[in-house]
Amino acid sequence: MPARAALRVTLRQLSKRYGERLVLKGLDLDIAPGEFVAVVGQSGCGKSTLLRLLAGLETPSAAQGGVPSRSPVLFDNFPQWSADSRVRMMFQDARLLPWKSVAQNVALGLPGQARAQAAEVLRQVGLGDRGGDWPAQLSGGQRQRVALARALVHRPGLLLLDEPLGALDALTRIGMQQLIEDIWRRDGFTAVLVTHDVGEAVALADRILVIDEGRVVLDERVELARPRSRGSAAFAALEARVLRVVMKQEAPAAGDRPLAPVIQIRHLRLAV
Repeated sequence: MPARAALRVTLRQLSKRYGERLVLKGLDLDIAPGEFVAVVGQSGCGKSTLLRLLAGLETPSAAQGGVPSRSPVLFDNFPQWSADSRVRMMFQDARLLPWKSVAQNVALGLPGQARAQAAEVLRQVGLGDRGGDWPAQLSGGQRQRVALARALVHRPGLLLLDEPLGALDALTRIGMQQLIEDIWRRDGFTAVLVTHDVGEAVALADRILVIDEGRVVLDERVELARPRSRGSAAFAALEARVLRVVMKQEAPAAGDRPLAPVIQIRHLRLAV
């Protein structure tokens, strides 16, 4: 089942206000078709709000209040609403309907003649034999696989991932990260991931955005070959550097790129 063409995402002066609080402050951003972008930052920085705006679940605000005169969110250079059917979102909570089977949950919103696609997508996420089960019979990781299948069955051009793996144990989380990467590389859709896990961002993304107080304070391209080794010095150096920016221990400079790994050797003694 081929994916639709990947969407180009363009943000121009995107703002969001809740009462007197300006959560996002005039974001300008370009995401290329097929690019995987991870968004990290401390709680309350605006990263999930950004995802909800991209999904059309929130309405943008003008910087001074009210509604902007022009759409600040463009997909393939057209207003956001023109491509709503090509955008899908996956949440931390799988949000499966407990009274429907796994296959029925995946097929929600599909016309009757297209529901055979649900079985194919379940096979792709490793649950081809669980379509007749109820959500309560699945583990947390399996429920998230169903949620992923429910998004993929619509062949998205843009997949939005809002902390989808945050509640999983470490081993299940790594397995799901690999599954998401494999499907993204195969289907070629554009992906935007919001996560608190900087290591997850380094493992999956082409670019990492750090948001602080409603602004992008770091836009870092991940220059690491795939598949990525979490044990490599370059991986660890980039993860540590992004984390320092998130924790406000390091101020990002314009045009920054990942630092080359530095190995420090102290108190070296040789036995002869």
